[in-house]
Amino acid sequence: MANGDSFEEIVKTCSCFGHRDVNITDELRGRVREAIASALDDGVKIFLFGGLSDFDDLVYDIVSKFKQERGDDAIKRIFCFPLDKHLHRAPNWFVKKDYEELTCPAKSFDGWYKSIYFRNCAMIDMSDIVLFFTDDSGRSGSYKAYEYALKKHKRYINFAN
Repeated sequence: MANGDSFEEIVKTCSCFGHRDVNITDELRGRVREAIASALDDGVKIFLFGGLSDFDDLVYDIVSKFKQERGDDAIKRIFCFPLDKHLHRAPNWFVKKDYEELTCPAKSFDGWYKSIYFRNCAMIDMSDIVLFFTDDSGRSGSYKAYEYALKKHKRYINFAN
């Protein structure tokens, strides 16, 4: 490189969505760990969480272990609230973990479910890859997020398949 030019590392983002209740098996844990290792090797450093499912907890735990094992302070775990009013104080459903940041990536909407849907869409829009654990139940929030990611042509992995 000449004249003091430098390459700026492109930081990629990953989000995850899954059903509230997921049977976490050793096989699933291994597949998710492998996918996260691959994502990290591909430049993913930011992980977005909604925190309302067993699958989110699984991904959070695995990302946290990689962060510790690699000693990589550039790995960021970000909790995404569905309503910006929750940023003033933690709501009763919020479980405190070691997130590096708390944010509300979408506009505030009236109605709890509607706000979660638009938060999920915003998270997907920011993501280079999306991890899912969802079946084809069109009524679930995780499946609606999955449909949105497909419509946006996002790179994804669905561990329910």
